[in-house]
Amino acid sequence: MVVLADSDTRWKWGVLTARRLAPEAAVDGLLLRGRATPTPRQLAEVGVGVDSLREVTTAEFLRAATAPGAYDLVVLACVGGAVQAMLHGLRRAAADGAASGGAASGEAASARAAAASARAAAASAAAADSGPDGELLRQRRPVVVTGYVGVVYEKLTDGLLLRHGADLVLANSPFDTDRFRAVYEGVGADAGSVAECALPFLEGTAAPSAGEAADGPFTVVFAVQPSVPAGRADRAYLLRRAVHHALRHPERQVLIKLRSKPGEHTTHIEELPYQKLVRKLPGGRDGADGGLPPNCRLVYGNMGEILDRARHTGGLLVTVSSTAALESLHRGVPTAVLTDLGVREALGNHYFTGSGCLASWDELDDGLLPEADEKWTLRQGVRGGDGFAAARDRVARLVGRAAGGGLPPLAPYYTLRTAPGYLPGILRRYGLEQDGSPGAGSPAEASDGLGAAGRGAVRRVVREAARGAYRHGVQRVAPLIRKAGEL
Repeated sequence: MVVLADSDTRWKWGVLTARRLAPEAAVDGLLLRGRATPTPRQLAEVGVGVDSLREVTTAEFLRAATAPGAYDLVVLACVGGAVQAMLHGLRRAAADGAASGGAASGEAASARAAAASARAAAASAAAADSGPDGELLRQRRPVVVTGYVGVVYEKLTDGLLLRHGADLVLANSPFDTDRFRAVYEGVGADAGSVAECALPFLEGTAAPSAGEAADGPFTVVFAVQPSVPAGRADRAYLLRRAVHHALRHPERQVLIKLRSKPGEHTTHIEELPYQKLVRKLPGGRDGADGGLPPNCRLVYGNMGEILDRARHTGGLLVTVSSTAALESLHRGVPTAVLTDLGVREALGNHYFTGSGCLASWDELDDGLLPEADEKWTLRQGVRGGDGFAAARDRVARLVGRAAGGGLPPLAPYYTLRTAPGYLPGILRRYGLEQDGSPGAGSPAEASDGLGAAGRGAVRRVVREAARGAYRHGVQRVAPLIRKAGEL
């Protein structure tokens, strides 16, 4: 099987999901080239391995995923727009493969030419998928699975419809399962693809034993987020409160868990890194840690390992709305979802209403250790049995059908008929024509005399330059423009 991912957190979700769905299968990894393509350091920090790994363009992914006999299962661990584009690309590639499978090379060339001339017709893809009696043709193609990397608290309908069309859309909890099916049914789309499972990193030791002794100083992990909250004043406030907690409790260790180093990108854009805000703190130590007291420091690393440290010290996780809260609850670590900036949809902490975890820094300073509501945690898939058993069974059945008579064509809700003003832009963003085929200028079809190695080197240089320009715009220019606008 193969995992396509476009950021560090989605890479972690995708690979772990693949391992849970087919524990014995080999896993190849493909990183979709783009803004948030993870660096080697980020990949190492995530701590999940695959049998092979490389960066690809859309065209390169489609060619690899649909090569005859290459993969039984494809996991799309990408942002919604990328998932939608890949679904249409896979659909087109499978149809082209079925049309040319029994033809001689001359006939195949004629078929491709005929297909190219008909790309502008919205009904062409549907006609290619139907037999003489209007029945869907079965295709030899891989099973396609997608889902969400964590808590779904915004753009629920938009994100779900962009994922519709996959054979399985994984829901991370009973709560999400009901919501996902309601959205699909509400727009008249097939909801049969929704499969209940769990977040794949919710495994290992859950709650600590009653007599387990603390090992080391009480550890408070403040899990920060790249874009929540977004404003400088709010982010600086949360940082000051973490420092204040460390000063008020010198017997505790306060770890400010960062998602990325300056210059790296994650799933969400970080315009105001905490590494820069720390330098603005008064007093304390010089250097990278700015004004942090001795018992408070910035840390990187695998979140699971850091939470295990908090667990073994009888510690606490603090966040605004990070998915790390679910990991923490699964481990039985007291978890605080901050209310200091309000309980608002824009912050995502509204998702945790009813959890028993909402708290303010003032309450935490006074010694509060929130206790999660057991019914809420079960409803959110945080605790319970093997959440992947049902999804694993469905994948096995689909793979069996694919190997036998084949599978029906992928059928996304968005088509040129249902979303003519939306879908073409999504496909174009990922280098695809309106029928899902790679554009004429895609890297896979370029022939410039450089050779594969030369083109790869040029792409790397251009990509790094583009990332640098983008990063400069996000972290330097944009804040200055906003500040000027406030004058």
